[in-house]
Amino acid sequence: MSSEGLSYAAAGVDIEAYERALERVKPLIAATHGKEVAVGVGPFAGLYALPGGGHLAASADGVGTKIKVAIAAGKHRGIGVDIVNHCVNDIATAGARPLFFLDYFATGQLDPEVFSQLVEGMTAACREAGCALLGGETAEMPGVYALGDYDLAGFIVGLVDGGFGRPAVRAGDVLVGLPSRGLHTNGYSLVRKVFEDVPLSHVFQELGKPLGEVLLEPHRSYLADLNGLPWKAVAHITGGGVLGNLPRCLPDGLGARLDSGAWPVPPIFDLVRRRGRVTDDEMFGTFNMGLGMIVVVDPQEAPKGEMVVGEVVPQSGPDRVVIS
Repeated sequence: MSSEGLSYAAAGVDIEAYERALERVKPLIAATHGKEVAVGVGPFAGLYALPGGGHLAASADGVGTKIKVAIAAGKHRGIGVDIVNHCVNDIATAGARPLFFLDYFATGQLDPEVFSQLVEGMTAACREAGCALLGGETAEMPGVYALGDYDLAGFIVGLVDGGFGRPAVRAGDVLVGLPSRGLHTNGYSLVRKVFEDVPLSHVFQELGKPLGEVLLEPHRSYLADLNGLPWKAVAHITGGGVLGNLPRCLPDGLGARLDSGAWPVPPIFDLVRRRGRVTDDEMFGTFNMGLGMIVVVDPQEAPKGEMVVGEVVPQSGPDRVVIS
């Protein structure tokens, strides 16, 4: 392993380059939006106004290179759970109830056992979310995907009844953290680089179970949690980590201050940091660090027992998220 610390960009994923590319194409995307588009590119879900009232919320995503870990381990059911829950969480940030889900599965050559495991995971997660697996596409593309490789993407549509407005986010609001199950579905290109010489069966003392089992822990669904909280705004902590996603739910002029000692960080993150000599900024800009969602709540309405991890503050500098 290099004596220099690892980074997500060095592992092949440059979030900043993607953001620059997105800024270039945003005008092209916006030109397709009519008056029915209430919320377009930027938030975790798009919103489309229905003629009779209410809005459709939609999102699309993938599982990323976590799939490579599943292939190496020969365990694929959790990947199906991952893609559904990731999409469910995205539209849940808009207050949407999931209606239906579609998948896109592409591979070099169809392996019926792999495909069956993925569908088992997707259908289980859809049943839990109360949405239908409405259909999808299965594509065999030899020459594009090596034999044994595959990719999985998901598309979800939900319904926001009535208006989607919520009380305005203000300085002094508290940030409630909803714990993750670990890595969820992001940062795996960096994680795979960190553990490239370690067998998935290896048991690190701090993890207490095989590495592969920890890395394949499925993405949590937060639908039920959000239904029980009086939230103003929600950040789903996915690609871009805490630093990239928390500002997406905050209005201009406001930032966040997080207390890093206010929540338990799963040991996998400290193991990645130490083995890869990854900086704290890189960790918080890549991973969820134990917080699958961060919820903005009025301090007077924060339920007792919830994990308060910080507060909304006026933004006084270039950094919208300050971690102490």
